[in-house]
Amino acid sequence: MARGAIMAGPNQGVLPENMKRYMGRDAQRMNILAGRIIAETVRSTLGPKGMDKMLVDDMGDVVVTNDGVTILREMSVEHPAAKMLIEVAKTQEKEVGDGTTTAVVTAGELLRKAEELLDQNVHPTIVVKGYQMAAQKCQEVLKEIACEVSSEDKEILTKIAMTSITGKGAEKAKAKLADIIVDAVSAVSENGEVEKDLIKIEKKAGASIDETELVKGVLIDKERVSAQMPKKVEGAKIALLNCAIEVKETETDAEIRITDPAKLMEFIEQEEKMLKDMVLEIKNAGATVLFCQKGIDDLAQHYLAKEGIMAARRVKKSDMEKLAKATGANIITNIKDLSAEDLGDAGIVEEEVISGDKMIFVKECKLPKAVTMLIRGTTDHVIEEVARAVDDAIGVVACTIEDGKIVSGGGSTEVELSMKLREFAEGIDGREQLAVRAFADALEVIPRTLAENAGLDAIEILVRVRAAHAGGNKCAGLNVFTGEVEDMCENGVVEPLRVKTQAIQSAAESTEMLLRIDDVIAAEKLRGAPDMDMGGMGGMGGMPPMM
Repeated sequence: MARGAIMAGPNQGVLPENMKRYMGRDAQRMNILAGRIIAETVRSTLGPKGMDKMLVDDMGDVVVTNDGVTILREMSVEHPAAKMLIEVAKTQEKEVGDGTTTAVVTAGELLRKAEELLDQNVHPTIVVKGYQMAAQKCQEVLKEIACEVSSEDKEILTKIAMTSITGKGAEKAKAKLADIIVDAVSAVSENGEVEKDLIKIEKKAGASIDETELVKGVLIDKERVSAQMPKKVEGAKIALLNCAIEVKETETDAEIRITDPAKLMEFIEQEEKMLKDMVLEIKNAGATVLFCQKGIDDLAQHYLAKEGIMAARRVKKSDMEKLAKATGANIITNIKDLSAEDLGDAGIVEEEVISGDKMIFVKECKLPKAVTMLIRGTTDHVIEEVARAVDDAIGVVACTIEDGKIVSGGGSTEVELSMKLREFAEGIDGREQLAVRAFADALEVIPRTLAENAGLDAIEILVRVRAAHAGGNKCAGLNVFTGEVEDMCENGVVEPLRVKTQAIQSAAESTEMLLRIDDVIAAEKLRGAPDMDMGGMGGMGGMPPMM
């Protein structure tokens, strides 16, 4: 009898009565819809003609952007499936730097096509297997159609940077920005690897985007510690110190009692002498500029100024490391160890006033392995959007230098992949063929969206692009500015191979993970258990109900 009572209902005696749980098709529909809503949110931002989003937080702070990962990161989302799709954008941003919107829109379309198959009673496992086969085939085809490019080919690298910037807030100055970005990435690349952290980005409002400049060295957001110090030093010898120029205090609690006034004067003079000796150590090493990570005593500032040494204090550790890379200096932790061999070189070290703030420029370094981009813009909102565009472009140029392979843009690569997948599907027995075809159809969401966002007839454009690819032109894509189907390689609309491989792989894997879920249970013990209320997406005001 007791056994029958337990079997009477799935929750009876096991889960609390008010526990929220969605099973089978309900769970799948809920997750698919959540993913599709996320994809639709950023879809209108795709491409050069994409629109912007305004994000407003509780404090009234505003972000205006069409950068997919920024939109998704800033949005208030509580639905667990939606969060999984946002992870796709974050991964794309981390691995490549661009293509975040492409990855999320592709994932959303894969979910939509999967739902159609589920409605035809195709089992989720079959769909997942077909998607895996299609994603694997896509990686093979991408490697075949990719073109090799040299890391020395500045023209191609500039085109890649311009493709990334087009359609973003910085588009009007894309030619200049692209040149600066290529120079910056080339400067910090070493043995085919690029450490993007060595490109420092400083943002200052009060000028047009055209006044953005590349400093072949480091820009320090600090000022001289004393107005008596020189404002400009040419042919600078730079010392980097990771210790304070102050009289050291005893490590243990100590009390000094002085009863004789003469002894007090002697004590003060001794402290002065210690500071003076520290400054002499710096001067004798040949330094004319000093950057200190810690404090500089007021008296030491006076002695440094007297010796004609420019100094800045409390410089950030990251800036110190960049200065070491840019100038060739060694960071010293004890002044007594400082020698001429530890000094770095810079053509000019100068304090300038930018938008009312004093900053120190360390420029004209001979072979700088760290550089700074000073981004200008009329307002803070403009600058932030330009900085996001620049960050994306740095990512794609770095990818190209590291991988040495590119593919054409404008939706051409997706149409070529779609065509190859349909051919591949012909040789597959079983229902997986349906999933591979669905994957092929889903990839065409990119050219279709590009056309829609440009106000063109998406179906007509897609038919024309398909026809061009059937005729053997694998680079045929949509020129959104003319509305014509053109050769994207000739137009210079190219992207790194890694943007496409990562976008398709992460979109496919996240879709497969969501399709495998057939039961959603509110788990109390997980940190911050998600709101499983299907009535909304938690904080995404204005969204349609989830049921």
